[in-house]
Amino acid sequence: MQRNMLFLRSFMILVLSCIAIKINLCFPNILSSLKTLPIDGHFNFEQLHHAAKDFGNRYSFLPLAVLHPNSVSDIATTVKHIWQMGPGSDLTVAARGHGHSLQGQSQAHGGIVINMKSLQGLKMQFHIGNLPYVDVSGGELWINILREGLKHGLAPKSWTDYLHLTVGGTLSNAGISGQAFRHGPQISNVHQLEVVTGKGEVVTCSEKQNSDLFHGVLGGLGQFGIITRARISLEPAPEMVKWIRVLYTDFATFTRDQEELTSGESTFDYVEGFVIINRTGLLNNWRSSFNPQDPVQASKFKSDGRTLFCLELAKYFNRDETAVVNWFIISVKPYTINTLCIGSSLH
Repeated sequence: MQRNMLFLRSFMILVLSCIAIKINLCFPNILSSLKTLPIDGHFNFEQLHHAAKDFGNRYSFLPLAVLHPNSVSDIATTVKHIWQMGPGSDLTVAARGHGHSLQGQSQAHGGIVINMKSLQGLKMQFHIGNLPYVDVSGGELWINILREGLKHGLAPKSWTDYLHLTVGGTLSNAGISGQAFRHGPQISNVHQLEVVTGKGEVVTCSEKQNSDLFHGVLGGLGQFGIITRARISLEPAPEMVKWIRVLYTDFATFTRDQEELTSGESTFDYVEGFVIINRTGLLNNWRSSFNPQDPVQASKFKSDGRTLFCLELAKYFNRDETAVVNWFIISVKPYTINTLCIGSSLH
């Protein structure tokens, strides 16, 4: 028995030693091969900790290197090189925009993280007409698309409530927005994509061209390829926006109003609901359509330590429609004993 235990222990030490030798032999080869790749950008092998974090703060995986590409070709060359190395290298690749993933999807443990923000410099190309659209880099931020689009009187049909996110990042998830009840999520408003596949091939895809790849990449969490360029559908931008927030204490009333507003044909253009938990002094912090010191109204919405529900609403219009929109807002406001309009502004 003692002899068997001694043999097993010796065998395990031998196996672990072989693994360590393999890693030590392969690691320098992998690094040197990456350093000799013909790319316009560069790899960073030292400052890696920022790439081992994401918005979820649940996982922290340190990569082997971070690629800062200057072109789509840089990404394709790197991915193709890793593909040709085969599964024995154990290298993985993750595209990273602003790192707003929750489960570590924008990280690559011991692999290569591609900093997609390096591609922001690629010029946007706006196409004006009956069906306007814009061609943008996968590393471009939605806030920049909106700002540039407004110069042409155009805006994306659907966007997330936080706009400092990359195009490739939200399109790899879905891009749920307050306009989704009208136009669908962001992935429903894409005409065409340029994708670097897992083999390092640069492929253009759409509903009619390489459709399997097109639908796989949209909402595919980066598992079917890296989005390097997208053609985004646009619409005429309104001159003005009426913005309203409505608070609820009753969940049933909150969901009833939300369903009614999103199912109607002539309601708001943006409807988003969310939960507010334990926010102290809420009514004093937000702009209100009433005096927070009013004991009658404020007593209905003591926010300290309570769970409240909120609808954020927006109505788009042009200046000559102001009177009509004001009447519309008054006619549809869901005032009940459990609701309170606490924000109303014009932009």
